[in-house]
Amino acid sequence: MKKTPQEKLPAKIIALDLDDTLLNNKLTIGDKTVSAIQKAAAKGIYITICSGRTENGILPFVRRLDVAGTQAGRYIITGNGTGIFDLHKRVGIYSKILDSDIILCAYNEAEKMGLHSQVYDATTIYAPVDNKWARLDVELTKLNMKIVPDFTTLIQKGFSKIVIPGEPEVLLKLQKELKEKLGDKAVIFTSKPYFLEVLPANSGKGEALLHLAKELNIPQENTMAFGDSMNDESMIRLAKYGIAMCNGLEYIQQVAAYVTDKTNEEDGVGDFIEKYVL
Repeated sequence: MKKTPQEKLPAKIIALDLDDTLLNNKLTIGDKTVSAIQKAAAKGIYITICSGRTENGILPFVRRLDVAGTQAGRYIITGNGTGIFDLHKRVGIYSKILDSDIILCAYNEAEKMGLHSQVYDATTIYAPVDNKWARLDVELTKLNMKIVPDFTTLIQKGFSKIVIPGEPEVLLKLQKELKEKLGDKAVIFTSKPYFLEVLPANSGKGEALLHLAKELNIPQENTMAFGDSMNDESMIRLAKYGIAMCNGLEYIQQVAAYVTDKTNEEDGVGDFIEKYVL
């Protein structure tokens, strides 16, 4: 287990994963965590939700934190680090798009295993068929769903990522094959055991966090990130203070600088910020 901080950590920007980190199992944010985040924002510490969701999927949690009206709550990181959105200007300020040959390769390899893929824009999940996995994603993200029979034509228009849902043991086999085929041409990981994601090369939450920090003239020495799963790995590694949730994957806890004392069900993020940042 990681050591506990012995002094206040000088964070100037805090990136926050949503599922199993900021959110409890009811997909809400506890009052203690909201209070701690609002206190941090009042001190001028940037608060940046950093999620696999699109802008519209993140907005309900932005409203819950109620710091978006301040400079400190101005930015969110979307699509597991493939986009940064300015909530004040209502525009994207950073974007990465998958090459069409990469997205087609991932789609075709998935189809060979009987798996169907999904892509996203700000408001909608696009899928080739209506199945339990697409509906699960709708339930989690609260986005609209559109079935597109000519899916191969659609995906060549350009998307930031492709998601392949399925049974975890099948996805592990597909992940291995895609990594062998694509090598360093793409970033491939499971964001949840049943969601395999393919992103552009050199993309991730950590890369986006450091890009935003640089734009805000915040040194890497003052960056902090909270996460629990494989899609959080790059920001846990790249932030000066990578904080793993104690309910997170053992691997993420191993690579983190620190581990929270409490779980996502116990306001672990808010507890850590209160104790070691404020």
